[in-house]
Amino acid sequence: MTVRRAIIQLAIGQTIFWAGLYYIFAALLIRWELAEGWSKTTLTGAFSGAILMAAIFSPIAGRVVDQGHGPKILAGAALIGAGLVALLTTASNEWMFVGIYLGLGACLGCCLYETCFAFVTRTRGAESKRAITLITLFAGFASTLSFPLCHAITEAFGWHYAAFTLSGMVTLIGVPLIWTGASFLETEHQKREADTAAEIAASTAPPSPPPAPVRLLKNPVFWLIAGGFAMLGGNHGIVINHMLPILADRGLSGDAAVLTASMVGPMQVAGRLAMMAVENRISSHAITTACFFAVGGATAALFFSSAVPMLLVLFVILQGSGHGVTSIMRPVIVRELMGEKNFGAISGAIAVPYLMMWAAAPLLGSLLWAAGGYDLALMVIGGFAVAGLLSYRGAVMISR
Repeated sequence: MTVRRAIIQLAIGQTIFWAGLYYIFAALLIRWELAEGWSKTTLTGAFSGAILMAAIFSPIAGRVVDQGHGPKILAGAALIGAGLVALLTTASNEWMFVGIYLGLGACLGCCLYETCFAFVTRTRGAESKRAITLITLFAGFASTLSFPLCHAITEAFGWHYAAFTLSGMVTLIGVPLIWTGASFLETEHQKREADTAAEIAASTAPPSPPPAPVRLLKNPVFWLIAGGFAMLGGNHGIVINHMLPILADRGLSGDAAVLTASMVGPMQVAGRLAMMAVENRISSHAITTACFFAVGGATAALFFSSAVPMLLVLFVILQGSGHGVTSIMRPVIVRELMGEKNFGAISGAIAVPYLMMWAAAPLLGSLLWAAGGYDLALMVIGGFAVAGLLSYRGAVMISR
């Protein structure tokens, strides 16, 4: 086993986790409405509650990672989540579905990007950016895996079989890969710590305590970073969870909408590759600023695509690349502006507003759709991108 191989195992595992535990909701939302007769508002409310549970558990998972138990929390949470996905097939009513999804949300907060990136930053330190980039290059194909797979299996056998398939993929492929890869990285990290134990013991400086919640809450940089990325999270959350209904509203057929949604993932990868090509010549802050512009431009393109269908191409490119690069830059920016000490706890705390916006996004999208259709929803989330940019740039200015 090598470090690179371990990172690749994390990358493949995260791809399967995202496909089987997260994107399954967007891929099967319409199926649940049609096959079970459950309302869109209740379904998206269940998903919102799940992401709220993820927001609650993410800081806890970050502290567990700081304590050296990253492999256990990542693999264990995903294994439980896979069981809950399979359990969805037994839901006989909406409220049973909601209860299962709340449990799944707690698992999401412990096994997806936030916890994984906190673990990678802890074990790889200054080399974490390259590792995070590699992981997101793979995981960018999660939606490309989930949407067509769910569509094909559901068309042939029904959505229950799609849920069983994704649950099996997470259990039999994703969890073993994450466990072995993360365990290797944790062991290597502990070896490095042991090699410098004498030097640490000789130091007169006491170890840094975990950041006090009150201290974080008084730091305006914390709130501005959290607020900026939370706005982007709200934008992408509404788009990705309402992707198929929005595209249908724009006049696309079912197959064309699935194809369009499936291309967002590859565009995330393309954006990350473009970032790697210029990262040595452009600052992290310039790249992150460009992400906000890209997401805002994507929303505008989607809004006007009902009149100019070719704008959907621009939408896919900008939405995919903008959000894809943001996934990398978020932990990088947090590390640059907030420091590396106790990164798991800090990252987990900053993730709370972000995940709360993710939680609100599906239900908010449904409410906006009910109030004024998807045109109103797109105008609101375009404002999210602008507000997020202003918040993020404010954090940069204060930190300087």
